[in-house]
Amino acid sequence: MMLREAAVSDTKDELLQVSDLVKHFLVRGGLLRRMRGVVHAVDGVSFSIREGETLGLVGESGSGKTTVGRSILRLLEPTSGSVRFDGADLLKLGGRQLKDMRRQMQVIFQDPYSALDPRMPIGESVGEGLMIHHIGTADDRRARVLETMKKVGLEEYHARRYPHEFSGGQRQRIGIARALALRPKFIVADEPVSALDVSIQSQVLNLLKDLQSEFNLTFLFIAHNMSVVEHISDRVAVMYLGKLVESAPRRELFNRPLHPYTQALMSAIPVPDPHVRRQRIILKGDAPSPMNPPRGCRFHTRCPVAVDHCAVQEPRLLEIEPGHLVACWRLN
Repeated sequence: MMLREAAVSDTKDELLQVSDLVKHFLVRGGLLRRMRGVVHAVDGVSFSIREGETLGLVGESGSGKTTVGRSILRLLEPTSGSVRFDGADLLKLGGRQLKDMRRQMQVIFQDPYSALDPRMPIGESVGEGLMIHHIGTADDRRARVLETMKKVGLEEYHARRYPHEFSGGQRQRIGIARALALRPKFIVADEPVSALDVSIQSQVLNLLKDLQSEFNLTFLFIAHNMSVVEHISDRVAVMYLGKLVESAPRRELFNRPLHPYTQALMSAIPVPDPHVRRQRIILKGDAPSPMNPPRGCRFHTRCPVAVDHCAVQEPRLLEIEPGHLVACWRLN
């Protein structure tokens, strides 16, 4: 079995390339606001997303998924690393160049209600980006807003209503419309269905897939629900405590997870058959604090198959099979 170190390739069809992305947060406290520590939220994450593809990014709460998405968009400034989008290095852009590039990169937030201005009719919220980027005349912008709202299943009269007048599912449709209004190439979907009822989740997921097909959208889909990720993703990357531990095409990952952490996540997926029982893998203890991550493999303190070397040296993310990357000493 030939192992190769994972690297972000430079093929023409890759829209987004993330290399060694790092985001640390300084923790200050006390009367003089002295530095008390560093939160290692994201520590050397690398991946790429091809045009028109959906990469699902999964992991427990606190694993760094949302920080990755926001750092890519520069809603949070990365500590170090490289983010290339459509050939441009995003971390070197500023001012007008960055503003123009952001037309191509949008975000759908987890909580649609907190992402909307309660004093602004949703028609104005959806069209706000068009106005900021001076796209078209007022009539052009209104036509684009109404067209986009129709695409996501909203009616024209909804444009005059306020966020509190809508259900949770409708608010998320508004959030999708607002991201779609600028006709971007790339969207970070940050837990877009986690706050919705199960019946509404499927509607929103199917809507995202339809819009992706129609507008050739590229998604970074952040979630902790493995069933949701399986439904919408082309490839899946698994994070644990700021690190990528496994990445593979969707079918490969769900049929043959190799990392012990991924196997534990898979074992928690409900089986829709009362006669079939899945063997659960129960991890002991809680995830360590990102302020003081363990030495070596960060998962070794909870891993059921850890060996002594796991606590000494950190494993590299290696290509075990074509397209299947794993960071585990038992496989390296």
